Amino acid sequence: MTKQKILSISYDESLLITRQMLLEQAGYEVLSALGFTEALKHCNGEGFSLVTIGHSIPRSDKESLVAAVKAGCKAPILSLRRHGDLPVPGADHSIEVMEGPAALLAAVAKTLKRKKPAGSEKRGNSDASKKTARQ
Repeated sequence: MTKQKILSISYDESLLITRQMLLEQAGYEVLSALGFTEALKHCNGEGFSLVTIGHSIPRSDKESLVAAVKAGCKAPILSLRRHGDLPVPGADHSIEVMEGPAALLAAVAKTLKRKKPAGSEKRGNSDASKKTARQ
C-alpha cells in the first residue's frame, strides 16, 4: 500500500521537525515546509493527500495560506490552532494543539477519511456530491 503524502507547514522549525517525526512514525510520508513561500513551492503537482498548517503561523497569514493551498495543492487542510483560537475559514478540519499527539493523529486520519475519492465526480458518487454541495 502506498503511503499517504502530507505537506506539513510551520513557521517554527523545531515544531515542524517534531510533527514530521510523529507523522512518519505513524506511517505517513511527510514533506515539511518552513514558511509560506516554501509551502507554495511544493503545492504544484506534488500529489499531497493532506496539508497540515501549524499553530505557529499567525491567523492573518494562515487565512491567506489556506486560500493559496486550496488553489495549488487541492488537498484537504488540517489547521492546528492554539487554545482559544477560532478555526480558520476554508480549512477542512481544525484541532487545538493542547489536545496532544494522539489527537493530531486522530484528526489526520479523520480528515483523510473525509477526502473525496479521486475521480468520484466522474462516477457520480452521491456521497461526494453531497460533500461538494455542503462546501
